[in-house]
Amino acid sequence: MTQLTKVKLTGVGAALPTQVLSNEDLAKFLDTSDAWIYSRTGIRQRHILEANQRVTDLAVKAGKAALAQADVAPEQVDLILLATSTPDDLFGSAPEVQAGLGAHRAVAFDLSAACSGFVFALVTAAQYLRTGTYRRVLVIAADALSRTVDWSDRSICVLFGDGAGAVLLEAEDTDKEDGLLGFELRTDGTRASLLRLEVDSFQVISPTEDMTFPRQVYRTMTMNGREVYRFVASAVPEVIEKALFRSGLSLDQVDYVILHQANQRIIEAVAQRLNISPERMVSHIATCGNTSAASIPIALAAEMEMGRIQSGATLVMAGFGAGLSWGAAVVRLG
Repeated sequence: MTQLTKVKLTGVGAALPTQVLSNEDLAKFLDTSDAWIYSRTGIRQRHILEANQRVTDLAVKAGKAALAQADVAPEQVDLILLATSTPDDLFGSAPEVQAGLGAHRAVAFDLSAACSGFVFALVTAAQYLRTGTYRRVLVIAADALSRTVDWSDRSICVLFGDGAGAVLLEAEDTDKEDGLLGFELRTDGTRASLLRLEVDSFQVISPTEDMTFPRQVYRTMTMNGREVYRFVASAVPEVIEKALFRSGLSLDQVDYVILHQANQRIIEAVAQRLNISPERMVSHIATCGNTSAASIPIALAAEMEMGRIQSGATLVMAGFGAGLSWGAAVVRLG
């Protein structure tokens, strides 16, 4: 049987817009307050892209930070996976990220799995490395869901912020431990209606008397928050346990759990279900809000910058979101 190449995570980076929208700012135009938002979500503020800023700009900045930490030149990257649901170009924004990084040798393409995007992209990247196809893969998650919400709907708009996070994965040929110890990915399309950003054809072009052509436009995001919460509270602990089983580890052997930063209540519910102490559950939702696919690498980068998470740490990363999609990966930092 062919020996599969091992994987190591060598660089982490993040980027947030400079514009900050606080709960007090929201209260100026919504029937809400800081106390109302924080008690229900754990969020105090979020970062919002300005009109002249682009998701691609954030992705490039986060990618550069991850490469700098790993001391790897852009020309050494073989593949770039951009996990995003809000690309600047619907044909794909990854090629523009490749150009912005100067990674002229890298193949680049988008991967769309909503808030699960980072975990799905991480696992996808590992397969290219394990088979020996590529040596270095840059995984970037970047989203601007603030551009998809109805800013008059306080049940949704208060949740989301914009940002990007990135990790560099490299092939490891030595006898060192593998960096991706186990994973489990899931999808349930029968629940897709719970969280959607749908295409519609409100505008119609009539070039002739007997023909009409619809023009593609997007609705604002819709979400059944109560049902999503109920689903995640049971499904995510299960997928974490499955990933741990595949890794041969128990939860006691994990240093920290980094969930997609959707809502502090969800983080607490999963912790309770897994019987894990709050100190081992990473949370940066208060300052960033829900940054979709980018939330896990943003939280990881912040923890590493503070020195709380260091090289050699064993982590569980779990994402969940539209699709519905969800998944977990057990990672040991290189």
